[in-house]
Amino acid sequence: MRLQGNSIRHLLNSRAIPSTSSVIARRVSTSSTTSTQFPVRTALYTTLFAVSTGLFAVYYFDARSAIHRYVLTPVLRYTFDAETGHKIAVKVLRSGLGPRDPVRDNVALRSELWGEEISNPVGLAAGFDKDAEAVDGLFDLGFSWVEIGSVTPKPQPGNARPRVFHLPDDTALINRYGFPSQGATSVLSRLRARIPTFYEPEDKPTASLRPGNLLAVNLGKNKESPVESADDFVAGVKMFGPYADVLVVNVSSPNTPGLRGLQNRDLLEDLLANVVKTRDELPPSPITLRRPRLILKIAPDLDEHQLIEIGEVVRQSDIDGVIVSNTTIRRPSGLTHPNKSEAGGLSGVPLKPHSLLALKTLRAQLPSTIPLIGCGGITNGADALEFAKAGASLVQVYTGFGYDGAGTCRRIKDELCALLESENTTWNSVVQDSVAKTSWKPLPPPVVKSEEVTIEKLVQEAQELKTLLDGLGERMGDNIENPLAGEGESTATSLAPVS
Repeated sequence: MRLQGNSIRHLLNSRAIPSTSSVIARRVSTSSTTSTQFPVRTALYTTLFAVSTGLFAVYYFDARSAIHRYVLTPVLRYTFDAETGHKIAVKVLRSGLGPRDPVRDNVALRSELWGEEISNPVGLAAGFDKDAEAVDGLFDLGFSWVEIGSVTPKPQPGNARPRVFHLPDDTALINRYGFPSQGATSVLSRLRARIPTFYEPEDKPTASLRPGNLLAVNLGKNKESPVESADDFVAGVKMFGPYADVLVVNVSSPNTPGLRGLQNRDLLEDLLANVVKTRDELPPSPITLRRPRLILKIAPDLDEHQLIEIGEVVRQSDIDGVIVSNTTIRRPSGLTHPNKSEAGGLSGVPLKPHSLLALKTLRAQLPSTIPLIGCGGITNGADALEFAKAGASLVQVYTGFGYDGAGTCRRIKDELCALLESENTTWNSVVQDSVAKTSWKPLPPPVVKSEEVTIEKLVQEAQELKTLLDGLGERMGDNIENPLAGEGESTATSLAPVS
């Protein structure tokens, strides 16, 4: 045992065991090296992270980035149900963290509505921002027209869920929302909150607070209100008139029972008369310094006779324009997705032929002074141009925006610019030409002859009569001078009275 202990001590003594002082020196040296390297590595990682974050932010905030069309929007669509995905998109745009269109609109896209210049012809239809939560976020995406709503006077929940259904195979959507609304008071508070505390109207001010852009409010009707009553629309005009450039009278949603009946002639005449009277009694808006425009939104399911009647009613009213059209209750035979059997209004690509036909029919019933706004199945620049050539002054998108994401408006504008350049024209030129050719024109009044022309005609007729009488007199004179053959007496004798 003693030998073993001595061996162990010998073994330990033979190894190079560092002294205490050498260990301390080595630790100091290592600590010094590490402390020098750590800040460098940290700074490098921090810089790399900051640069990466900055580059991603630049990429994300550009609405043209492919990530919006091919990553974020599909993720929302396939991760959540249709309504939840919709609400998330609205919240992002409301937060101020949504992307933006960084490109100034091409001059070829300049449009005109009621004598006012609009920056471009692409607007967003009602239904996306129902309660005015993301107005400025939507304008940031490049839309020239943002339409909020439909807004009902009283809050209402709408129809039961599920009530929105994607048809991705058909690039379509079916909804039966039924006007879910937080109510007019809630929406009005948000519109008021947008206005700066010390607001000074600029030259040609708009309720959008952006030059060349328009803010519209789509007015709906509460489900429990009497079908034939105009009261809900009148209340909407009074409440939102000072805060909107345009008020849209929506009588065409298929998801509120009886609403489409207001498109019938008698009810429509009464409705339009009431809303026009209410609008005309409003004082000029403190924001826009004028009263709002009133436009009607109709369904694509009206037949030709109904569209002709609507044209006559609009011509006789002071309505400023018409949106053609809302969703359709038809189900085209080409639909393939299983959701095609769901009840509600169909929008998207399959709607386009019906809305375009309705627009062409109505354009022929309205004068050029009443603009039409095309809506339904517009997904690219070629669609927009087709509506312009049919007589639409502006176009609106909805379902295409839901499928293609934040860059939809910019992409449509870029495609439209390329098409206009290839045809060596502008949007305004196309619209003015088509509207001039296709609009309704009154029959020329009957020609009323002037007094001078009438007298001249009478003189001419008198001369002709005199000529006839002179000829008759000459023939009678010839008979008096020549005796009648076989009678032996003159005509004068034969004409003498018999006693």
